[in-house]
Amino acid sequence: MGDAKKLHIKTYGCQMNVYDSERMAEALSVESLGAEGYEVTDRPEEADLILLNTCHIREKAAEKVYSDLGRLKPLRDAKPDLKVGVAGCVAQAEGAEIMARQPLVDLVVGPQTYHRLPAMLRQVAAGGTALDTEMPEEDKFVHLPKLRAPATRPTAFLTVQEGCDKFCAFCVVPYTRGAEVSRPAARLISEAEALIERGVREITLLGQNVNAYHGTGPDGATWSLARLVRRLAEIEGLARIRYTTSHPNDMDDDLIAAHGDCAKLMPYLHLPVQSGSDRILKAMNRKHGAAQYLDLVERLRAVRPDLALSGDFIVGFPGETDADFEATLSLVRQARYAAAYTFRYSPRPGTPAAERPEVPVEVATERLHRLQALIAEQQRAAQAAMVGREVEVLFEKPGRLPGQLVGKSEHLMAVHCDAPDEMQGRIARVRVTEAKANSLAAELVTV
Repeated sequence: MGDAKKLHIKTYGCQMNVYDSERMAEALSVESLGAEGYEVTDRPEEADLILLNTCHIREKAAEKVYSDLGRLKPLRDAKPDLKVGVAGCVAQAEGAEIMARQPLVDLVVGPQTYHRLPAMLRQVAAGGTALDTEMPEEDKFVHLPKLRAPATRPTAFLTVQEGCDKFCAFCVVPYTRGAEVSRPAARLISEAEALIERGVREITLLGQNVNAYHGTGPDGATWSLARLVRRLAEIEGLARIRYTTSHPNDMDDDLIAAHGDCAKLMPYLHLPVQSGSDRILKAMNRKHGAAQYLDLVERLRAVRPDLALSGDFIVGFPGETDADFEATLSLVRQARYAAAYTFRYSPRPGTPAAERPEVPVEVATERLHRLQALIAEQQRAAQAAMVGREVEVLFEKPGRLPGQLVGKSEHLMAVHCDAPDEMQGRIARVRVTEAKANSLAAELVTV
């Protein structure tokens, strides 16, 4: 194994890219390809193959990828046989232009075709280049190797749904990930069982619109996300289930009920709204209003009063007025977030909103700072409310101090605690003693 070639993957963006990177590494592993396989390395200078698994959501995403590619040139100069590939959503959007702009790139593969990486690398090894950004009808997951190696951490991601049919005016996902597709439930159950056998205790179900899941069940019926969650909860050894990212329009009655009656479904929900202004929500093509969103939050908290809520907000969307922004602040105050991701609007080429006049940068920036201050105040309050309470923590890794472990509570809050190293991968009850800026300090109650 020591003579195996080395693979380095740099992952940008969302949890789905983290999952995809892990699956790419498995598809290219020694276990899958034998003598032609790769071992993963954290050191790019050691690598024989470097893959950049890219994200197109953030501002100037493509330029950041080109910048990173430029920084790889000295590595190629030092090791002429080094192969470089670009995967993910920037690869899907830019395609052949990446190879034209950066000659050191040997292969470009989109998020729906990375199961073809072994064949693409054989093409590269023969002296050519490889480009595959198709949106095939085939299920890439069928062609990927089964999970085998022991888990390196007690939490794992599981992609259950990909793509988006919503076409929000600001978003490139429908163009880079394609239409909504849900994986068959039987395959997901099998993959979840394999993760548990490898030592995983918590699974986060992933999808661009994960609560739009509508996969075929083993019984031939169409299963909802709620039905899938309840079935996964029957797996012995699986202690926790989470899911992300959701759309308010797909939060149906059964899924709301599951938050109240499924003990393994954690009391945390990421439910993006983007704005509190009905006028801006309409301009964003969100197809819901602020009142509908707040009603959903109220119904969820009726079945799970301790639910921790997080969200996404875009500030300075084209046409946003002071009154529109004040409506966003009002919604935030009513919804009471434990955390939120806030962004200043930036146009994405090819999206409808990119053609509209932008809010002045200084105005949007000032609004963003005001929103972030309100969210930070709510986050501090949510953290402070935990002091003195007992929570269950799944310890994931060593902390920064000797004898310390770090993990997540049921509400996805980071918790650090003095605990023996053998507690890694286990769930323990702790008492919160202090709320820090981004984490909770605690002491063990039970081992």
